Amino acid sequence: MPAAVYGTPPNDVLETPKGARQLSPLIPGSDDVAQIADASLDEVALLVPPGAVEARYVVAQALRVLAPGGALVAAAPKDRGGLRLKRTLEGFGCEVAETARRHHRICAVERPATLIGLEEAIAEGAPRQMPSGLWSQPGVFSWERLDSGSELLLKHLPKLKGQGTDLGAGIGWLSRAVLTSPDVTKLRIIELDRRAYDCARRNIEDERATIEWADVRNVAPPLTDLDFVVMNPPFHDGGAEDRALGQAFIRVASSALRKGGTLWLTANRHLPYETVLNEAFKVVKPVADASGFKIYEARR
Repeated sequence: MPAAVYGTPPNDVLETPKGARQLSPLIPGSDDVAQIADASLDEVALLVPPGAVEARYVVAQALRVLAPGGALVAAAPKDRGGLRLKRTLEGFGCEVAETARRHHRICAVERPATLIGLEEAIAEGAPRQMPSGLWSQPGVFSWERLDSGSELLLKHLPKLKGQGTDLGAGIGWLSRAVLTSPDVTKLRIIELDRRAYDCARRNIEDERATIEWADVRNVAPPLTDLDFVVMNPPFHDGGAEDRALGQAFIRVASSALRKGGTLWLTANRHLPYETVLNEAFKVVKPVADASGFKIYEARR
């Protein structure tokens, strides 16, 4: 029975079908649900993402790839989209059996022969070119506009030189700015979200740049002997705040830099990064503090 799973649902909430192919864009090496043929799977399990447009897109894609009569089981936390999940499925023409467990709403459906509104939901959640000219997609970080933290960093970022990396690059805002410097010789662009990675490949056309779909904490080959690092590190994992994630990015940045190399970091003001910065770098200089964000220049 061909089967797929989207995300990593808790075992006590949703059972993952045996042999299921992974579809989450946040897991490097997973398959892209948009590339799977219509009506080609018998079973799909979804941990539905929280954003309304993204959730409808994922559910619609799951129904599209299921054969008529195939089984879909979808779950979402009650406070992150679970309360609207049944209504979403019913809107596509499904009969829904809903249960609740471990603060999640769980909906089971048998894929009907006729569905309603899939094309519109898929189009709404698909990649598109923004007024800025850059490609983006609902579900990626700050998908509709340049985020305030990156905007503040760009105001203070000098023209960089040599080899460097953009860690957690998103769709490529910081990388594009870095590459305006003719003195940059190489830029490794690392991004975990396949959707942002795919958009960055469209947004950045420069022979000095390589764009990699990878977890910053497990990059191969390792980042070493770099002149600079730029980053706006994430601080959410699976929808929950995880301050250790940004701290891990800082440690990766330190290990990637040569002696005297520089990190340029933007972060939310409330995040406690000062201790790890001072542990990992010889000199740490606050550069800016505005609009709820702070900028640091740290020299190894």
